[in-house]
Amino acid sequence: MTGHVLIAHDLRDTADLALRRAAQIARQHNARLTLLHVFDPKLGQAERERIEQTLDRSLTAFAPPGSQLRLCQGKPAEGVLEQVQQSGADLLVLGAHHQRHELFSGTTLDRIARRCPVPLLLAARDEAEPYRSAVAAIDFSLCACTALHQAGLLLPSEASIHALHVFEPQQKGSAQEAELLTQRALIDQLIHDEAQRLPANAPKLSHEVRTGGILRTLQEHISSKQPQLLVLGSHGRSALSQALLGSLAQHYLHKAPCDIFVVR
Repeated sequence: MTGHVLIAHDLRDTADLALRRAAQIARQHNARLTLLHVFDPKLGQAERERIEQTLDRSLTAFAPPGSQLRLCQGKPAEGVLEQVQQSGADLLVLGAHHQRHELFSGTTLDRIARRCPVPLLLAARDEAEPYRSAVAAIDFSLCACTALHQAGLLLPSEASIHALHVFEPQQKGSAQEAELLTQRALIDQLIHDEAQRLPANAPKLSHEVRTGGILRTLQEHISSKQPQLLVLGSHGRSALSQALLGSLAQHYLHKAPCDIFVVR
């Protein structure tokens, strides 16, 4: 259950987009919401006051009553990660980034994603309604299974989550068919076990196994099905699937086709 949502705001229009998504999730879960801005220590008092007034307007316009504004100074990544720990937040929300010069772009975003101790939601679309559809890249790693479980707790009961396992065959002919059958049996059991761990009112969970390269196959699925949310484990390599979810997370954090939910 999500009890405290922290939205890190960097004063861009897309940060207000992320704030609207954070507010929707806070209302859905009856959770607290804190809006955070990390400012440059070199800023003068007048500029700090202007920033505080701007953020206060955004908070009033989009956030639930009782939401809080928190300002701190320092480097963006370190400031955000420190506040995640100090605030007791269990979900961090950021806006998607498309230009290298933005505050949370490049290595700063990577740093936050790599070290964030709670699930990270990257909001790329301006949608006010609760999520209805998600796709989860699943392998046999703990972080992928944890991400699937956390998504099941985050999304409303009316939503659906499709777990996609991509198998890259190591053999040919009848040996490949045997490998594929084994993969399907293992994934069937894994999804069954994960479904048992979710509450009764969890989203509908479906799954499939496809063969091919994981990035291309996942991109094809996203283009075809247009999910609102992509669920990823942030790192970890499965000996069976050879799926590099860490590489996927890094790729999609910088080229988000939809909202991205990343879990360590």
